[in-house]
Amino acid sequence: MPHFKHTLQSFIALSLWIAPLAVSAQEIPDELLEDEHVREEFGINKFTTPSIKKIFDDLNRLRPLPYEELKRQTPGKTPTDRTKVALTLGLLLADGFFAVEAEQFYDLEPVGRSLLDHAKVLGSGTRVSSHLKSMLEKGALSDWEELKNELAHTQKDVEKEMVMIRDVDAANLISLAGWLRAFEIGCAASLDPYDPEKAATLARPEIIEYFILNLETLEPRIQGNELVTEISAQLEGIQKRVTIPKQEILGEQEVRELHGIVEALVDKAYGSQRLIKSSGQDKKEETAGSTTPAVREPTATGGVISGEVPE
Repeated sequence: MPHFKHTLQSFIALSLWIAPLAVSAQEIPDELLEDEHVREEFGINKFTTPSIKKIFDDLNRLRPLPYEELKRQTPGKTPTDRTKVALTLGLLLADGFFAVEAEQFYDLEPVGRSLLDHAKVLGSGTRVSSHLKSMLEKGALSDWEELKNELAHTQKDVEKEMVMIRDVDAANLISLAGWLRAFEIGCAASLDPYDPEKAATLARPEIIEYFILNLETLEPRIQGNELVTEISAQLEGIQKRVTIPKQEILGEQEVRELHGIVEALVDKAYGSQRLIKSSGQDKKEETAGSTTPAVREPTATGGVISGEVPE
């Protein structure tokens, strides 16, 4: 009887531990998952988070990417708050993919070094260190596809470490930040000049809904974090803006507004603006400290996907 009681307690404890993971993973849109990323991780790999590599695969359709315009300096100092560290680490992973997509090897090393510093704070520095060495070797050979795989393995190993120490919230924040950076890049790639075909890839409300629901599974202490609270509120606004009829696409002004919102979030999470300011950044600075922008009903001024789009 005592043995049964101990077994039951252990089962309940395990169930409570993996329950938050199950809630989020069951909602992951298929287009954010890689088979390789969910196959065999420590017996509960089906509860994994979206792969940043998979998120960035969509950017192939948006080339050429405005790399010089969008790149940022790596963070000068590693924060001590784990929530901010996890978000920044996700942005750094995304910037690694961005540098590889643009074939900018020399920018990969400082990103990798900063990635390592942030991973050490989370307790996964040893794993990232081995990946960094491999990344630099593959980069020297301009093996871009293998570099992407190495970055994907880096995320997977950090995620494994977070689950092992029961900090799944950090893994979820990492993938969220990776998506934010990719969405910012996607918006920018659709502008200057505005390209309706590229803009058509941005309206993915189901993906944003996943991240919104996932934020609701975080520990209350993390949900109450000022930056997380702002991201959560802005995601709801972004979701409303991109929820348009399937045949329609977002117009230029709508894409610019989305770009301004997500760029401000990335600025705050990263702690640095991009090296070349966007036209919307001066306006953002004037309104710094203002409340969340009002969300107007989407108008899909870009036309429809069938080709009936403005010149």
